[in-house]
Amino acid sequence: MFLIYPQGNFIESSTDAPFFQIGETKYGKPILVRAYDPYLSFEETIKLMLLSFDSTLKANLSVGLPLDFQIYENNTFIQGPSGRFESGDQYLADVSSGWSHALKNAFKAMPNLTLEKR
Repeated sequence: MFLIYPQGNFIESSTDAPFFQIGETKYGKPILVRAYDPYLSFEETIKLMLLSFDSTLKANLSVGLPLDFQIYENNTFIQGPSGRFESGDQYLADVSSGWSHALKNAFKAMPNLTLEKR
């Protein structure tokens, strides 16, 4: 997968990084790095993409909706499912709040540092 910019330079995905995210990558990329699996379904991949972008949306005020996606079957230029997530989208809101809740629960489940032993 390549993204070719109008100036002629490009970025590409590879076996080591089978995805790329344009724009602000410092917020959402860690989620992709930790959760991506090449065997994810399209639906799971879109959910992961939304989690990645949700983190970017929360951390950077200059990034905003809408979010668009377009799926192409491997090795073809045949357009598959596409869509747009805009403000007020219920699925996006559910994923965002579910992710926030899950992160808070995971954080609380982690052991606290015992300062006396340091």
